[in-house]
Amino acid sequence: MNQIYSARSRRASGAQQYARVDLESQVLAARPEQLINLLFRGARTAVKKAQIHLDNGDVAQRGAMISKAVDIVDTGLKAAVNKEVGGEVSEHLIRSYELIVYHLLQANIRSDKSHLQTAETMLKNLHEAWNEAVQLTQKEVATG
Repeated sequence: MNQIYSARSRRASGAQQYARVDLESQVLAARPEQLINLLFRGARTAVKKAQIHLDNGDVAQRGAMISKAVDIVDTGLKAAVNKEVGGEVSEHLIRSYELIVYHLLQANIRSDKSHLQTAETMLKNLHEAWNEAVQLTQKEVATG
């Protein structure tokens, strides 16, 4: 009886290992999506730090964090948009990134927290939409 249980246990363990390898392969294949996710997180973190520095009156650090956020949005997120594949959607996404940069720059120039909040809200919404799109794509691939 123990031998039967042991054989079943080994098969289940093998299936789990196979599933784990399959999941790891999917993660490796989805690496570009993960990089975009990291860019969103980095930009949002920089904006949140800029808000703290704005509240504390630390102009230099506020400027540094806003510059970091602008750089991530402009040379990371916006540059990653594939215009050939995305068509009209990619054009809207590019305009959204440009609007985020505008709000970040206005926040820095005017020491205006509302512009930072607008940029953070836009980044949050785009980040959530990105994660949903990645999840949908992964589900389609898994069922596909």
